[in-house]
Amino acid sequence: MGNKYEKLPPLRQIVEDSGLLSRYGFSKKLGQNFLFDLDITRRIAKTAAPLNGYNVIEVGPGPGGLTRAILELEPNKVFAIEKDPQCISALTELTVLSEGTLSIIEGDAQKIKPQELINGPLKIIANLPYNVGTKLLIGWLHDLTNISSLTLMFQKEVALRITASPGTKDYGRLSVLSQYLCNVSRVFDLPPHVFKPAPKVFSSVVHFVPKTRGKHDLDLVPFIEKITGAAFSQRRKMLRTSLKSVFSEINLDKVFKIFNISPTERAENLSIEQFINLAQFMSSI
Repeated sequence: MGNKYEKLPPLRQIVEDSGLLSRYGFSKKLGQNFLFDLDITRRIAKTAAPLNGYNVIEVGPGPGGLTRAILELEPNKVFAIEKDPQCISALTELTVLSEGTLSIIEGDAQKIKPQELINGPLKIIANLPYNVGTKLLIGWLHDLTNISSLTLMFQKEVALRITASPGTKDYGRLSVLSQYLCNVSRVFDLPPHVFKPAPKVFSSVVHFVPKTRGKHDLDLVPFIEKITGAAFSQRRKMLRTSLKSVFSEINLDKVFKIFNISPTERAENLSIEQFINLAQFMSSI
């Protein structure tokens, strides 16, 4: 399986030939950090397995290290979204060798809905650019239609926020939204030196499997975002203060009594279920 991709030149040679790591060859603005180690990219792809029978969307393929690993697992189709013309050029040989499996979409992933690329079950696999990773994730969480899983690499500090438990310093808005909509797990971490150019921070691969949610559950998402936005924007303050911007004083008193929440509690100590209760109350008033 995947033997034909072994005919390709080593990734380092492709990068050198395309000038991607010359002084001006990579873009800090685009948050580019490339993975050359195929053992690592294969480990990322296998986290999302099986891929056979699925369509895959990859964001920021760069020179194609992760793309190769994805193609080796024989998905139906791979759509790689890339906005850097130099990277697109570096992917030419891989695209030809894939014999129609790999399609390069030139554009900004923030402006492309996955469901517009393919109708049917899909998986998103990406070494996300650090500067837009969280924004992309939130956009995908807002519409998980047909998405079977997301296997994404973030800065480690972002991964910790996504997977954090109540009562910890990393627990916040991203934790609540991600874990309400998906089962999430931090699969493994990677040190800076495995990337070129090396970032200043560790990275982590996080795997998301969307939960089955009905329309009523999904309709709560905007309310969850409002409440967690207010609560965690002043996380050091007590809830009776931080939630004043989203509840009237009368409704705030009702909320605390109905759900047995102490007004002196802080946001980081509320469970996801308690935030959902608050969202349901807000949606009903």
